[in-house]
Amino acid sequence: MEDYGKLEQKIGFDIVRHSIEERCSTEYARYRASSEKISFSGDEIELRLSLTDEMRVVCMFENSFPGDSFIDGSVFLKALETPSSVISLENLRRLDVLMGNIRGISSFFEKCGEDRYPCLKKLASGLLYFPEVGRRIAIILDKNGDIKDRASQELFDIRQKIRTKTASISARTQSILKSAIDENVADEGASVSVRDGIPLIPVSASNKRKLQGLVYGESSSGKTVFIEPLEIVELNNQVRELHFAEEREILKILADFSDFLRPYVPDLISGAKIVGELDFIRAKALAGLSMEAGKPLLSDNGELVLSRARHPLLEKALKKERKKIVPLSLSLNRVKHILVISGPNAGGKSVCLKTVGLLQYMFQWGALVPASESSEFPVFNKIFIDIGDEQSLENDLSTYSSHLLNMKRLLAEADDRTLVLIDEFGSGTEPAAGGAIAETILSEVESRGTFGIVTTHYTNLKLYASNGKGAVNGAMTFDVAHISPLYQLEIGLPGNSFAFELARKIGLPENIVKRAEECAGENFVNMEKQLRKISRNKRKLDEKLAKIKHTDKNLENIADTYQKELSEISSTKKEIISKAKEEAAEIIAEANRKIEATIKEIRESQAEKERTKTARQKLKVFDDKLKKEEEESEKDKLIEKKIQQISERKRRREERRHREEERQRKGMDAGQAASPSTVSSGRKEKHIDETPVRKGDKVRIKGKGLMGEIIETDGKWASLSVGNIISRAKLSDIEKISNHTFDDFVKERPHSSVPSDSAGIDERKINFKPYIDVRGQRLDEALNSVSMFIDDAIMVGADEVKILHGKGTGILKTEIRKYLKANPAIGSAEDEDIRYGGSGITVVKMN
Repeated sequence: MEDYGKLEQKIGFDIVRHSIEERCSTEYARYRASSEKISFSGDEIELRLSLTDEMRVVCMFENSFPGDSFIDGSVFLKALETPSSVISLENLRRLDVLMGNIRGISSFFEKCGEDRYPCLKKLASGLLYFPEVGRRIAIILDKNGDIKDRASQELFDIRQKIRTKTASISARTQSILKSAIDENVADEGASVSVRDGIPLIPVSASNKRKLQGLVYGESSSGKTVFIEPLEIVELNNQVRELHFAEEREILKILADFSDFLRPYVPDLISGAKIVGELDFIRAKALAGLSMEAGKPLLSDNGELVLSRARHPLLEKALKKERKKIVPLSLSLNRVKHILVISGPNAGGKSVCLKTVGLLQYMFQWGALVPASESSEFPVFNKIFIDIGDEQSLENDLSTYSSHLLNMKRLLAEADDRTLVLIDEFGSGTEPAAGGAIAETILSEVESRGTFGIVTTHYTNLKLYASNGKGAVNGAMTFDVAHISPLYQLEIGLPGNSFAFELARKIGLPENIVKRAEECAGENFVNMEKQLRKISRNKRKLDEKLAKIKHTDKNLENIADTYQKELSEISSTKKEIISKAKEEAAEIIAEANRKIEATIKEIRESQAEKERTKTARQKLKVFDDKLKKEEEESEKDKLIEKKIQQISERKRRREERRHREEERQRKGMDAGQAASPSTVSSGRKEKHIDETPVRKGDKVRIKGKGLMGEIIETDGKWASLSVGNIISRAKLSDIEKISNHTFDDFVKERPHSSVPSDSAGIDERKINFKPYIDVRGQRLDEALNSVSMFIDDAIMVGADEVKILHGKGTGILKTEIRKYLKANPAIGSAEDEDIRYGGSGITVVKMN
């Protein structure tokens, strides 16, 4: 395990720790922030994170929590355990504030609901507030923290005498001054001066002997002398004696209070420590809020999963420059547990390495992590880092020698519970030898199951990661067109150094660059080009796979929803049938009665036309009623048939999805050497008809795999029928296909299983509301709800809908916007007007 201090400096945690110390109000909390160590216990880490996360919520939403006036009381309370000790007036004021802290915290958690802030509530349950202590303090101190006159009767009497004597001295001094002015001893307009609480008469230096008294001082020029008249000296002495008596009485009051307080001191010290602990937790929460950090998950299977992780120090520096950080996402598990990152210099390799190290350390220290709350962290028993120049003049060690000593310690201690972070692995010596040693060490570390992030430029390490069982390549992406890094990590491919491209951008002469390429050899240059080609093809293939998965998910959601609705209809139908059977006998009996009554009425009327016509009309109405009920019975049979069709289609869809994934997997394997056009083409038509589309033409939506028939065209747009759904698409996004191709598609993929006369759809149209609230839902639940909501909006033909997701950390909003952007039916997705919710609501407009 690295030395804590050096490790924290290398990854930047010392700065994070200092920012937390600055947010502490008490010395106890500052000590906790400076001395807290990382934990290797999952339960302890979970508790630390839960306390901090709950306090984060308190800081955001609970204005009644008394967090701005925490006081440190453990030190002066500890001194009161000595029997002869007396609390000072200053410490009594501190104790008054501490009692207010304890009362306020206890009251806050008592008023909270049972399920709110369980960890903080348990911690605060150790606080004990003693009303009698608070009452005694209130008797002694006034609202300004001074001793009250009524703190004791003796003190009241003494202060009353002081006020009387002081008033007498003031009156007598004014009288003496007036006489001095009348006798021309003091200047006209002179006033009594007060120094150190003593009233003095200012007279000119030449007249100082004309006024009996003590010379107290003189002006800076020496022309004026300040005299304390003899008549006043005795009175001032009496006042001084009264002040001495006042001090003795105050000391007696404090001593009596200290004796009263002593039995409560142990509990108050415990309370002061809890207040200090809450202050420490609050400082961590405030630091987390400043970093927009959250509580990640404790991995239960040993995986390290970072989602949208950000280096807090780099992000802060970029914000000052009005730039945005590029989030980092990666995953390591027991199978692939070492990531070898390569790419151009200044492309972000070291930042990725430090981000992983810093966030893992923050997690085990108990600080909130600036990453998605779906991120998962395991618990490592050792964290090893080798980064930067560590040459030592004292020990006569070069940079490479220092690296080798670090590797020696790594090989002696590393196991499957170790995290290794090595920057520029193998550098610092001759490349062939350095690369060979690095590859051998990497192989040994991999065999032990050690987790690691390694950055390198060495080709042999990239090849090892491509073929190794436990290692995987990662590349820092690069914008070749503009010769600038994108700071994005792509897992699965080795990176390119782009050395020649950078040399050209910097301005090295072209002949020098050409000669360098020749020296490097054709094989090296071709390999670099192939790496770029593979990277482009993989990116395009990933985009196509993402779109396919998104489309499949939408179709599955729609099918599952409709199947559920039809199943409910089927269940209701069975109940109706059961009830109908009971009513059938009554209907037949009623029919018989109607027929018999009609025949009887016709006979009795002796074929009177009007009465016969009326009787026949009644019989016809009854007959129509029976026919209608028979038709409804036929609809029930249709619903049953539809349910069976949906089940069969779902089975076929699963088979097609498995075939498509197998085809895409084979395509990815073949795509390593394929050209971009081969990767992105999919299956092609033998001949594509490029004539303008017209009403009735069969077309395919490019990149979606969906086919339909043109209903009408309008400028650059076309309306087409896809199954039972009417959709709109740009003319540039569709291509004509043959009737034979369309017929094959229909046979392979039957029309939408959505019956146009389905009672479930009719009900959804009637009950559809143009807004949805997904606040409080987890990310996957919210995305599923939004997906179904958008499907309903398309079905009912809504032009505009609104999604209420709240502001929070912004993660939910970002992921929803990504989904909306990928949906071709969405025209735009923007923030609501600031007056009606602003960035907490997304307004979606359909195409």
